[in-house]
Amino acid sequence: MSEKFDIQNSVEGIWEKLGEWLDSMILGLPNFILAVLVFIIFVLAAKYLGKLLDKLLRFRVKQASIREITIKILKVVVIAIGFFVALGLLNLNTILTSVLAGAGVVGLAVGLALQGTLNNTFSGILLSFLPELQIGDWIENSDYAGRVVEINLRSIVIREADNNYVVIPNSQVIDAPFKNFSRTSRSRIMVNCGVAYNSNLELVREITIQALSELFPQRANEEVEFMYNEFGDSSINFVVRFWTEATNNRDILFARSSAIIAIKKVYDQHDVNIPFPIRTLEFNNKLNIQKPSSEEEA
Repeated sequence: MSEKFDIQNSVEGIWEKLGEWLDSMILGLPNFILAVLVFIIFVLAAKYLGKLLDKLLRFRVKQASIREITIKILKVVVIAIGFFVALGLLNLNTILTSVLAGAGVVGLAVGLALQGTLNNTFSGILLSFLPELQIGDWIENSDYAGRVVEINLRSIVIREADNNYVVIPNSQVIDAPFKNFSRTSRSRIMVNCGVAYNSNLELVREITIQALSELFPQRANEEVEFMYNEFGDSSINFVVRFWTEATNNRDILFARSSAIIAIKKVYDQHDVNIPFPIRTLEFNNKLNIQKPSSEEEA
């Protein structure tokens, strides 16, 4: 009899609990519907914000991979905000706190495990927005020089003059200095040379400036500069500087080559000597090559 009574009480308890749950569901149904609608709105907002950001980035970022990862990050952030707002509407504060705590622990662990990778990733995002470095620029970084052909989330890829590709981590580009030849349309070229000691130095200066000015027209606030800088072993040395169009190392090499040809040509016309390196040996003691006399031999 007691067992039958216990079973009946259990069944009544189950029905009572189910009734309480049903009442809770009915009471919480408006909040549940509102939470679902809010989450859907945030998902749609993430989609349209991603499209808007893509249009904006196309004017600033040439690398497609950078645009894609930036748009994905935006979508994840917006959807995550919508998820937490929906949990708040359902009064699931305990679950919300647990999710936030778990996300913080997981984020810290992932950040420590991927510290180097994340450094390169954030450096790549930063590089994609910097005007100082763009695809197609000719740069020098450490021991490498070449044209930038790719900027991704891990590294930049440059193609050197010998047609070999070099992959440089983004963090190294951010932390180390680099020279960008393509940011300015004109560069100053320097050529070093020397003339014989018996040369007319004023004439050398005049004909050199004239030859390079005709070959490389100078603009406003630009001029061909000529300076003697030292008495060398076999020549009086000078440096001449001039401006020309140059956006990569190849342009600089061709401009310097043309300048050397022009200088040699005008010096030949005016009999100006560019001496070979020479060395003069002096012997202070004369060597006696005479044979000794018979008395000295005795």
